[in-house]
Amino acid sequence: MSFVESEERQALRKAVGDLGRKYGHEYVLKAARSGGHTTELWNEAGRLGYLGVNVPEEFGGGGGGIGDLAAVCEEFASVGASLLQMVVSPAICATIIARYGTEEQKQRWLPGFADGTVRMAFAITEPDAGSNSHRITTTARREGDEWLITGRKVYISCVDESQAVLVVSRTEDAKTGKLKPVLFIVPTDAPGVTYQRIEMDIVSPDYQFSVFLDDVRLPSDALVGSEDAALMQLFAGLNPERIMAASFAIGMGRFALDKAVEYAKTRQVWKEPIGAHQAVAHPLAQARIELDLAKLMTQKAAWLYDSGDDMAAGEAANMAKYAAGEAVVRAVDAAVQTHGGNGLASEYGLGALVAASRLTRIAPVSREMILNFIAQFTLGLPKSY
Repeated sequence: MSFVESEERQALRKAVGDLGRKYGHEYVLKAARSGGHTTELWNEAGRLGYLGVNVPEEFGGGGGGIGDLAAVCEEFASVGASLLQMVVSPAICATIIARYGTEEQKQRWLPGFADGTVRMAFAITEPDAGSNSHRITTTARREGDEWLITGRKVYISCVDESQAVLVVSRTEDAKTGKLKPVLFIVPTDAPGVTYQRIEMDIVSPDYQFSVFLDDVRLPSDALVGSEDAALMQLFAGLNPERIMAASFAIGMGRFALDKAVEYAKTRQVWKEPIGAHQAVAHPLAQARIELDLAKLMTQKAAWLYDSGDDMAAGEAANMAKYAAGEAVVRAVDAAVQTHGGNGLASEYGLGALVAASRLTRIAPVSREMILNFIAQFTLGLPKSY
């Protein structure tokens, strides 16, 4: 076991950070406030291979693991140039297709994931299901050699920038009559697919959507993996999602903390810079400790996942997501407080992080559901929900 990243990983972090600084947080905020996107940054990151570091080499990727992709995600966020769709497209969708897709599906989709020319959204949440995925009602039924899928999804990120959506649906088991989960690749321009933007009080160039599926006709090869193993396949993507969400949050926290530290070193009200006062210094020191602890658990989760230990990775990924969500909220709050009134002035770029950081305690899985998971599966307590 080593707590020092490889030279290759460290070089990757530096290169990604350099690219992110080339665009900067102002670029992201300008895109968000104008209703635009960070397309130029995404495309350049894709051309340089940063978005496909986890895609197998035979399909044009870097051949690395989720730990490498998480490092890319963290470094972009750490310089204020975060790319939310990294949490979904290369992490969930590319991972599931690489592990469970047919050879034809891999040949069709993975090269595009590798160079960033393919973006895929992920749709699991429904209005009446929330965290209870057992209540998903989006249903697919066979019609000859095709599938017809009908349902509704909510809070689906970046649909307007995606060529397809990996949809969690259900089919009826012929033997038991019960619904079981299945995964389908649904093109966003397929007849019967519509989507509507959900207005959010978050300053972000990555938007949320309601997605409507009205008897969408799909070919047989739209089904990813086995009809009988979709739950296992689903969690093969959800564990990387939690790892990536943790990395996204840690990077955001680092960005806020760096700005606060620089301000505390240079802002002088009395005889010394305000950073000399413990009331300012201690919350920033605490934020650094909590971010580093969350990062350690995130790296452990990524290592376990890349080692093939899905069960242990699931526990660690949930812990990492919980720790990172708590850490970033406190880091952003401390950064805003350090700046005083300037913390909410647009010039300083911290106000937009208040709502964004708070969201990390909710999505993609709430802190309460993580506590339920740890209580039940780690501590062995009775199921409480």
